[in-house]
Amino acid sequence: MSPNYLVLFDIDGTLVLTGRAGMRAMNRACEETVGHANALSGVAVAGRTDWIILHDVMASHGLSLDEARLEELRRLYVRHLAEEIVLPGEGVKDVMPGIRALLERLHGRADVALGLLTGNFEDGARIKLEHFDLWKYFTVGAFGGDSPDRNALVPVALGRARDRGIADLPASRVLVVGDTPHDVACAHAVGAVAVAVATGGYTVDQLRDTRADYVFKDLSDIEKFLKLVGGSA
Repeated sequence: MSPNYLVLFDIDGTLVLTGRAGMRAMNRACEETVGHANALSGVAVAGRTDWIILHDVMASHGLSLDEARLEELRRLYVRHLAEEIVLPGEGVKDVMPGIRALLERLHGRADVALGLLTGNFEDGARIKLEHFDLWKYFTVGAFGGDSPDRNALVPVALGRARDRGIADLPASRVLVVGDTPHDVACAHAVGAVAVAVATGGYTVDQLRDTRADYVFKDLSDIEKFLKLVGGSA
């Protein structure tokens, strides 16, 4: 059976929280370029791609982000993230409610393909999800190194799914699951279904204001989510 749905998950605040490991790693990477700690101070990060975050950090310090500098910062960030992810961290460091069981159910279905749509660089996404033993569920994805613009990522994920013979679906059969208005916007930009979940920094009411197609407090009600992809199977 060919998949009837492609479900694309955001990572930070949706699948997991890392105790701010990503923020610490990116600050360390940027510190080596701009010369002081807390380089990300004042730069918005939630729901944005690593590429555009680094662009804004460099711009705030009067520096450009050419291809060579982007690659160097990516390399440093990934190296530091591998160190930071194993530390206790600060705040919540855990898999979000319902995620393990939901991924297991979806992964077992021939009519659903699972992927990632995240602002993380691919290497960073892998480090985070392997730490929580979740990387194994995902066979395709679009990442923060594919484009600085999150709204460009759904077509990237769809193209990769087609190229790998996983799914050839219209955008209307794609669910984008995320915890920020940026996740909702990138889904709606191409006619995909926006599923917002309030396990990150936004409340249910704030996410409803984005006109997301569906809003969940968390994903612990697995049967309710499965109704979005044709119910239990």
